[in-house]
Amino acid sequence: MQNRRILCISFSPIHADSRVLRQIEVLGEFGSVTTVGYGPKPLGSSEHIQVPDSAASLPQTPLGVLKLGMRLYNSVELESPGERVALSKSKMAGSFDLVVANDARALPLAFALAGSTPVYADMHEWAPEERATVFVWRWLVGPYMQHLCRKYLPRVDAATSVSAGLAGLYQQNFGVTTEVVRNAADFQDQEPTTVDRNHIRLVHSGTADAERNIIELIDAVETLGTGFSLDLYLLRVPGGHLDEIRERASKVPGVTVHDPVPPESLPNVLNQYDLGVFLYPLKTLSHLYHLPNKFFDFVQARLGLVFSPAPEIESYIEKYGNGVITSGTSAESLVETLKDLTAEQIEAFKVASDTFAHELSSEPDRKIQEAIISRLLSESK
Repeated sequence: MQNRRILCISFSPIHADSRVLRQIEVLGEFGSVTTVGYGPKPLGSSEHIQVPDSAASLPQTPLGVLKLGMRLYNSVELESPGERVALSKSKMAGSFDLVVANDARALPLAFALAGSTPVYADMHEWAPEERATVFVWRWLVGPYMQHLCRKYLPRVDAATSVSAGLAGLYQQNFGVTTEVVRNAADFQDQEPTTVDRNHIRLVHSGTADAERNIIELIDAVETLGTGFSLDLYLLRVPGGHLDEIRERASKVPGVTVHDPVPPESLPNVLNQYDLGVFLYPLKTLSHLYHLPNKFFDFVQARLGLVFSPAPEIESYIEKYGNGVITSGTSAESLVETLKDLTAEQIEAFKVASDTFAHELSSEPDRKIQEAIISRLLSESK
């Protein structure tokens, strides 16, 4: 199958998109991979069709926004600047044996290019509520994502999502059999570090998003006092509040804000800490059934985990015994959880993460993807 040509579409900066990069690595086992997306040519791509950063993947002209508002969705498809560029350049790239669409917004382009070629949709999170906490997105774009899922998902040849809960939603709402491919990091060969009972080292990594309750993490450490420290590895994002976080952290001894580190380096950097912490209010279905990459990053760093309540997270922590669930998403709930933990309990959490590091790595997910791709390519004419 090494002469097979595979098209991988993702309206994201693929070179920095960990999930899509892992996907490309698996696709590369079966043939040459042509990628379509923003940013420079990603690792593992044989050919890259770069969408200009200025070319949005959703309608932003007055006419396009009006069509979204009037629910004229069929006339909106493939009309955004990003889609037009991608469609034109992809047509010149020739035919493919498999087309992979990442997220709902890639589905119209995938089907426009596929013809009789199989289409594999990796839906990642719950597309109809991708940014549902933003009113304009919820009113204009969310229904459009619902339309794309309803129109195209019953026609795909395979579909995946990041958690069992989200896979169930896709099956129930759009009638598409959806397998689970988690956002798990690659296996890292390292060991848990020892725990200093007089200094518990907390860490959080991710985007400086107002929905991530990072200020609450800082407030909790201030309340807990000298026995705890918190290190934050944060990426600035549009609409985030990194400056506010830095300002608040500067007033609390033991809290340090770092620049972000590359995803491939993150588990090694995090390995020096004891507990990975994450408080996440559940405002949408995507939030409810989230199973974030930081869960798996913390495992590969051999940390104990402290997460706020969510069904998928709770089931994993209960199964693997590598952490604890807080009673809520407030600073007070985190304080109540942390103040009673012993060094021995934290050491046991870290040992459990080490014990199950292979099972909670990308290795099982790769096998699922390999089976899907192998099946689709064997069906491709």
